[in-house]
Amino acid sequence: MPNPPTFIDLFAGCGGLSLGLLQAGWKGVFAIERSPDAFSSLRHNLVDSSRFNYDWPEWLPKTDHDIEVFLSDYKKNLTDLRGNVDLIAGGPPCQGFSPAGKRDPNDPRNRLAEKYIEVVNIVRPKFLLMENVRGFNSPFSKAVGEEASEPYSEIVKARLDEIGYEVEFRVIKSSDYGVPQLRPRFILIAHRKDLKIEEPPFQRLVKRRQGFLRSRGLPTEKAVTVRQAICDLEVSGKYMIDATDSTVRGFKQIDYNSGPAQSSSFIRLMRNEVGRGYVPNSLRLPRHRIEIKERFTTILSECARGRSLSSEDRERYGIKKHAITPLDPNRPSATITTLPDDILHYSEPRILTAREMARIQSFPDWFTFCGPYTTGGKRRKLTCPRYTQVGNAVPPLLGSALAETLKSYICGSGTATRTTDVA
Repeated sequence: MPNPPTFIDLFAGCGGLSLGLLQAGWKGVFAIERSPDAFSSLRHNLVDSSRFNYDWPEWLPKTDHDIEVFLSDYKKNLTDLRGNVDLIAGGPPCQGFSPAGKRDPNDPRNRLAEKYIEVVNIVRPKFLLMENVRGFNSPFSKAVGEEASEPYSEIVKARLDEIGYEVEFRVIKSSDYGVPQLRPRFILIAHRKDLKIEEPPFQRLVKRRQGFLRSRGLPTEKAVTVRQAICDLEVSGKYMIDATDSTVRGFKQIDYNSGPAQSSSFIRLMRNEVGRGYVPNSLRLPRHRIEIKERFTTILSECARGRSLSSEDRERYGIKKHAITPLDPNRPSATITTLPDDILHYSEPRILTAREMARIQSFPDWFTFCGPYTTGGKRRKLTCPRYTQVGNAVPPLLGSALAETLKSYICGSGTATRTTDVA
């Protein structure tokens, strides 16, 4: 059998994109993530487990790393990998580009994409895969009378062109690839110019879409709805037990293996490889005060589903949050964020559990999230709790669709052939 293609994941988070690549048959080299909590989740599920093909190098400690320190300490080791890695993937932090945030062109996190490019310039992989919010492809607005600044996507494209890469990018909907949320995402795919690529990757991605969905047993004509994703995790009809992974007493969770058998092709996919009696972590239910439950009940009965509450509704219900969306059970979810109280369950007066959010992100039930559920106060900027890990992640199903398309150039039809040596 041919050797599997290899990848490096930068700004890897808890491993959503890495998981998609590994599930598509890629081999991991290493992953760089600065958050100890997020890296713990990635390491536990993808590196230290026996599920996947990972060949972590001896020269790199299996721990969290800041990208700038990593580049400073391991540039020689990266140079030794030059031309021997098939793909560098990653999603540089997106807060400076997000339409949900301040969209500050001077946000220092915007410049982390340049660190991604710096690693690319050293290693020179065959392919690149970058994910970000759709705002990455939008210009930053200027003051009245001034022209808007150039989208950061064009700056990145120009930089990659300079170092020898052919670049294309699109904003695609995750729901088109089996993920039960709309989640429009900026996706950049690039290949070295010395490779003979006859069919553009996004054209091939679209062409392969239905086959990808059928291979997972998922519908090809309609998007997976949020009810089809999480109805088996509802409280109704379930036995309740003490939360099994909470350090704080008093929290409850459903008995995962109790209640009526509610299933869909998506749920079966998420429960696949989970043995009898297995209980996923992150099922802890929120504890809402009575008045909060009553408010949520009223919202579910009076407000439109699948849309963020209007400013008038938020004022009427005494909600100070910028956005809160009651889910429509018959449509894909609104975009999962890092804030658990951005979304209400479609039939129960509560926010979602971390596991329900992970389901909507297409993480399989065997995937374990490490670290605390939430944090606040001064620790908010220092930790990456489970809800944040889930919200920041690339949906693994979307990652697999992209990974299979890129793998087809290396291992299947349309193989990428090197025409000249790597400079």
